[in-house]
Amino acid sequence: MKEIIATEHAPKAVGPYSQAVRANGFLFTAGQLGLDPASGQFAGPDVEAQTRQAMANLQAILEAAGCTFADVVKTTIYVVDLAHFKTVNAVYGSYFDQAPPARSTVQVAALPLGGLVEIEMIARLP
Repeated sequence: MKEIIATEHAPKAVGPYSQAVRANGFLFTAGQLGLDPASGQFAGPDVEAQTRQAMANLQAILEAAGCTFADVVKTTIYVVDLAHFKTVNAVYGSYFDQAPPARSTVQVAALPLGGLVEIEMIARLP
């Protein structure tokens, strides 16, 4: 059985998908861009601002499901330019105090709406 998780504190889906799905003891988030949920616009033109907003969006989704970053077991980060890896890594790393989750980082040709970074997570439900 699966349950759809949605919050107004993260951007609405830009396609036919859910912000997150709870299933079999895990939470699977959709990839989050650096979109401000209030304005629907990118939080800024640079990868640092977009990464911070993507993480804030993920935090809101995790909280809506009763989770925190401590529950995250796997993430995937998509960037349009691996030259931004150091900046993305610094912002991302600031959200995990200890025992960070497993992670993959992939360079892609493009992201929806012209975003610079997109992050998705899998968390265990407490």
